[in-house]
Amino acid sequence: MSITKEKKTELIGKFAAFPGDTGSTEIQVAILTERINNLTGHMKSHGKDFHSRRGFLMLVGQRRRLLDYLKRVSETRYRALLEALGLRR
Repeated sequence: MSITKEKKTELIGKFAAFPGDTGSTEIQVAILTERINNLTGHMKSHGKDFHSRRGFLMLVGQRRRLLDYLKRVSETRYRALLEALGLRR
């Protein structure tokens, strides 16, 4: 369910805006998306796990807020990120 160090490093390398960038909005959204994708399978097979469901919904809400911020700041970066992650909106 958790994200591996290698996968996180790969996401940081792919979405970094400049060398050494570890916390830009694009990176945060990519990491949250990976965690959400990992939790989706768990939620499908464990429908009554309400503690994990709450955490899952909090991750989705955090990603939504970050995407709203990115759309407000830069529409082009927002569209590029949605396409790169395969999100629909």
